[in-house]
Amino acid sequence: MSNVGAVIVAAGSSTRMGGVDKTFAPILGVPLVIHTIDRFELSPLIHQIVLVVAKDSVDRAQELVRQRAYKKVTTVCTGGRRRQDSVRFGLESLSDCEWVMVHDGARPCLDETILQRGLEAAAEYGSAIAGVPVKDTIKIVSPRQIVDKTLDRSLLWAAQTPQVFRFQTLLDAHHDFDKDVTDDATMIESLGHQVKMFLGAHENIKVTTAEDLVIAEAFLKAAAGT
Repeated sequence: MSNVGAVIVAAGSSTRMGGVDKTFAPILGVPLVIHTIDRFELSPLIHQIVLVVAKDSVDRAQELVRQRAYKKVTTVCTGGRRRQDSVRFGLESLSDCEWVMVHDGARPCLDETILQRGLEAAAEYGSAIAGVPVKDTIKIVSPRQIVDKTLDRSLLWAAQTPQVFRFQTLLDAHHDFDKDVTDDATMIESLGHQVKMFLGAHENIKVTTAEDLVIAEAFLKAAAGT
């Protein structure tokens, strides 16, 4: 596929990190977000990258991009109030893209095979998201924590990123849809488009707590064979 852009979203408030900005939390001696950017920078599938960060982090992120001499990172932009606002700002900073991957900056443990599977699935359906089958039994409970229903685990997947879309389809969705959503696929689904789920990886965790940093570091060490 030609003209594939990536929007790496790292503009969250890190409220569950005990005051530490997870975007720049050190893993194996470098900021977490560097591991994430590296995956896209080194992939021959990706042609352009936009990094979206919190307003107070723009200068720091730009300096990291300069130090690493990234060739594909064309823009570091400021995020918005909601995640979907941050994604929209990232999309509007891309140019001449036919396809776009949206990825959480706090998911540093993806690999090339996930990117490949994502693009293959998107080429077939127009929209595709990474995910993994859930391992646990999932129950719906009432506000009083009384079990209401047990769901069929065989039908349940946990959604991840990257999420891959035709660029114009996703950009139009962001301009036409303003309800709060937790991911871009929800927006696309609500507008009547089919979304294909492709296999991500259980190692492709999103770092949200200090404990997750330890787990991510272990996965990255294993991937590097160290």
